[in-house]
Amino acid sequence: MVKANDKIAVWFSCGTASAVAAKLTLEQYPNCDIQILNSPILEEDEDNRRFFLDVQDWLGREIKIVSSDKYPNQSAVNVWKDKKFMSSVHGAPCTVELKKKPRQIWEKSNKVDWHVLGFTLEEKSRHERFLLTERDNVIPVLIDNKLNKADCMRIVSEANIKLPRIYKFGFPNANCIGCVKATSPTYWNLVREKFPTTFDKRAKQSREIGAKLVRVKNKRIFLDELDPNAKGNKLKNNFNECGLFCEEKS
Repeated sequence: MVKANDKIAVWFSCGTASAVAAKLTLEQYPNCDIQILNSPILEEDEDNRRFFLDVQDWLGREIKIVSSDKYPNQSAVNVWKDKKFMSSVHGAPCTVELKKKPRQIWEKSNKVDWHVLGFTLEEKSRHERFLLTERDNVIPVLIDNKLNKADCMRIVSEANIKLPRIYKFGFPNANCIGCVKATSPTYWNLVREKFPTTFDKRAKQSREIGAKLVRVKNKRIFLDELDPNAKGNKLKNNFNECGLFCEEKS
């Protein structure tokens, strides 16, 4: 049970779900020491920084940056180059190096009683898995309030905050452009259409590393082998805001 003066770390990922989670935490726990934290990634859409500032104004609270000592520019591309590895069914090294490890270092000098992440109602099973594998001191603010991703977008819009531009392009979250956790041909062809330079860079680096990032008819292929007209499942919310851990694929 949350007590007065408990320290709560809210991890904001520049998506609408974690923005609403931060807002609700501030409203529901006014007597706690609440820290709102963000680990930005260089490969995110540049409009994420505008959204960051808009949300910071909405919250009336500074959002503090938690970054990597090893990769100070917070570049996923540099992580992949260094590790010679991009992703697997168990996750991606960029999440470990640029989000998880910086959070662990921050925690060593900041005793935290509770964590808040952007798990929405449809991610209840993911939240429960996080409790088992990562932390059991997580407050499921959005789940407790029965809020899904669409609800979070509505709440942010009603606050007169323009949604991250990346959503308008048809992407289901505000992750990095060309997220290597995605395997859907629909997703990667959307990247090719909206951000052709980024697609070419991912295709070149993944070929150099030997990472077959896309799955077509249950077979992994290189991005440069992907038919521009290939389609998979429709993009909805089939992968999540990039947070403190990742084992999801799409």
